[in-house]
Amino acid sequence: MGDLVGAQWEDDALNFAYADPDHRLVGVRLVQHAGMPADLHFAYADGVWRLRTAPPAAWRLEYRLELRHRDGRVEVVCDPANPSRVGGGYGDHSVVTRGDYREPAWLTAPAAEGSWRELAIPAPALAGEVWARIWSPPGSGDRVLVAHDGPEYDKLAELGQLSAAAVRAGRVAPHHLVLLAPGNRMEWYSANLAYARTLAIQAIPRLHAELGTSGPVVGMGASLGALAMLHAQRRFPRTFSGLFLQSGSFFRPRLDPQESGFVRFARIIRFSGRVVGTASAPHPVATVMTCGSAEENLANNREMATALGRQGYPTELHENPDAHNFTGWRDALDPYLLGLLRRVWPVPAGGG
Repeated sequence: MGDLVGAQWEDDALNFAYADPDHRLVGVRLVQHAGMPADLHFAYADGVWRLRTAPPAAWRLEYRLELRHRDGRVEVVCDPANPSRVGGGYGDHSVVTRGDYREPAWLTAPAAEGSWRELAIPAPALAGEVWARIWSPPGSGDRVLVAHDGPEYDKLAELGQLSAAAVRAGRVAPHHLVLLAPGNRMEWYSANLAYARTLAIQAIPRLHAELGTSGPVVGMGASLGALAMLHAQRRFPRTFSGLFLQSGSFFRPRLDPQESGFVRFARIIRFSGRVVGTASAPHPVATVMTCGSAEENLANNREMATALGRQGYPTELHENPDAHNFTGWRDALDPYLLGLLRRVWPVPAGGG
C-alpha cells in the first residue's frame, strides 16, 4: 500500500489507511452497510492504521471510520484523507469507487422547462399534513408520477433532473412529478393503514384537483417508501397504474431478524407475509423493482418479486451493483424507471 492514506479500490481488494503518527487512538473500524463483515478492524504500524479487505459486490462503497480514543470515547467520522463524499439519508459518507464506475450521463443532460408549485394537504388521520412539491412541464396531460421521500429523491438522487432530461430528450412523455415529503416517516411508511387511506382518499384526489388530472398515477419509493407504496396499492388498487419500488423494506422474520428491533417490525412482517402468502390480487399493475446486490433487503425483494409475479403483476426485479443508498437508487432510475413510464405512458409519435 506504500504511503497511501485514504482509500483505494484495486481489482480484488480495498485498501484503507488512517494516519495516526502519535498513536492517539486504540482502534479504527470500517463502518459500512454493503454486506461486508461488521468487524473490519484496522491494524496499526509505523504511525498508520491500515486495512486490506475484499470489496463488496458493488461498484461503489459508502463508508465511515469508527475511531476509538484512549479515554473511551468513540466517534464515527468521514475519512479525512478521502475528499470524495456523498450525501445520504443519515448524513455524509466517504465514498470509494471501482475503476469501471461511471455516473449517469443524464445528470448533465439538457432539461425540459417546467414550473414548480407547492401544496399542503391536510391529513387529520395522521395529525398533520402531507406536503408536496410538484413539477409540471407543458403537455403533462393526465400523467402523474408520485414519489415517496420526494425531497430526498430530488436532492440526493436528482429525480427532478431525470424527469426533465428524459422529457427533453423525448424518452418519456411529459408528466407531472409529485415529490411527497415523508412526514413522520417511520410511522407513516411502515404499512400504516391510516397513511394508505390518506394517500389514496385525500392526497391523490387533491393532487388531481390541483393538476386537472383524473387517471391513475405511477407510484414510486425506496426502502420504507417502497413498502408504503405497495401497501397503498394493495389497499386501494385502482389508485395506481404502475409501481416503481427500490430496495423495499419487505421484512420477513426468517430473512430479516436484524430488523426485529424496529418499532413497527411486527406490522411490516404481517403485511409482507399476507402479500407473499396470497395466491391472487384484485388489480395487478405493472411493477418494476430494483435492489442492490450488496444489501440485506435483496432476499426479501426477490421473494416479493416472485410473489407479485405469481399474482399477475407484470413484475421485473433488477439487481444493481450497489447498496442501500440514494446514489445506488439514482443509478438505477435509467433505464428501469424510464422503461416503466414508457410502458404505462407510451411516448407520442415524434417524441415528447
